[in-house]
Amino acid sequence: MLRQSSAAGESSVQIERSAKERLLRQVAQLEQENASLKEDLAFFESIVPGVGASEDGLKISRLRVEPEGEEGRYRYRLLIAMESGARSKEFRGLLQFHLKVQQAGKDVMMVLPAEGDSAAGKFRLEIKRFLRTEGYFSIPKGTVLKGVEARLVQDGSVRAKQSLSL
Repeated sequence: MLRQSSAAGESSVQIERSAKERLLRQVAQLEQENASLKEDLAFFESIVPGVGASEDGLKISRLRVEPEGEEGRYRYRLLIAMESGARSKEFRGLLQFHLKVQQAGKDVMMVLPAEGDSAAGKFRLEIKRFLRTEGYFSIPKGTVLKGVEARLVQDGSVRAKQSLSL
């Protein structure tokens, strides 16, 4: 009789453990689905006229910057949308990053691409409706990235921007 109650207790503990694991997997799956739905919502909001766009209909959204591999190398991703019916039919200009970094204990601003940078061509863009773009940039080793502001610059003026704190 003692064995039966011990076996029943073990069985009960095993059932509870299994249920807990199943619930944890389900919660993780629902959190992932929720994040995906939030990204989809952000995309659709970005293409709805008037929601967060500049006066000429240009908007940067979904800016992501993540460390990639070696120290000081980062991957960026963003979506650029042009409102339909906007005054300007297309954007031809430059994607520019203003980086807030900490170098030797001091806050410093860096601009990419730097003036005269031979790699500036990879930051040139042409957009008619929307464009999802991604790429990489590097900062000096030992430098800590604190924030990023992506800007769309055309003929010397900023047409749209979005900031991200890290």
